[in-house]
Amino acid sequence: MLVIIGSIIVLVSVLGGYVLSHGTIGALWQPYELLIIFGGALGAFISANSMDIVKGSLRDIAALFKGPRYRKQDYVDLLSLLYDIFVKMRKEGQLAMEEHIENPATSSLFSAYPRLVAEHHLVDFITDCLRLIVGGSMDPHELEQLLDIELETHHHEAVAPAHAVQKMADALPGFGIVAAVLGIVITMKSIDGDAVVIGEHIAGALVGTFLGILLCYGFVGPLSAAMEARVSEDGKAFECVKVGLLASLRGYNPMVAIEFARKSLTSRTRPNFQDMEAHLKAVR
Repeated sequence: MLVIIGSIIVLVSVLGGYVLSHGTIGALWQPYELLIIFGGALGAFISANSMDIVKGSLRDIAALFKGPRYRKQDYVDLLSLLYDIFVKMRKEGQLAMEEHIENPATSSLFSAYPRLVAEHHLVDFITDCLRLIVGGSMDPHELEQLLDIELETHHHEAVAPAHAVQKMADALPGFGIVAAVLGIVITMKSIDGDAVVIGEHIAGALVGTFLGILLCYGFVGPLSAAMEARVSEDGKAFECVKVGLLASLRGYNPMVAIEFARKSLTSRTRPNFQDMEAHLKAVR
């Protein structure tokens, strides 16, 4: 929603200031300039990236209009799930998690949180970590290094579409110059014509430069920044799982391990004790 609001503010501010300065909107309507600029940048974007990144970019742009992937209630569920896991391992031993790891969809622990079960990447991350804990007898420091590598790889893959869109934004002013130069070429063909016609051609050429810069800094660049911010925000769920699992592996009791995980979340999405109280009392 903020992407739409910001884009509207950009349009109103730029076009409003232009009109108030006695400019005419009709002079800015240069569809062929827009075709050169946006079409060229889009073609370069497709040439420079794999199909996975192209599809991922479209998916991530669409996701911006749906709001955050994980809301506060989702984090309440995630912390509650981790608490259930830690309590079970503490009471019954780590081997008691084997059946839940192999079939999380039918697990009594995971199925209690259907919203989280639908997040396949997050569930896979949790079960892979638990599999290492149950079967690997790993030292907490070794596991932390391994999880850091996995999270870094996951972040690099998730943020690739945002970086690709940013490179497209960086190319837009260049294609604006291409459109302007082509407009000057057309102007030079009419150099012996009427002064009004020559002026219209020059104005059209200048609009090409204007459109390239406006699309870069007013629309596509901010869109890329919003995509990257969303990736970082979504990654907090994985960071939360990592911190909680490591705290549990180091021997902290489930309640303290959950507090470690809770503290890793941002203040906007971090559940408070009241959010957690009902579930934790029921478990006890």
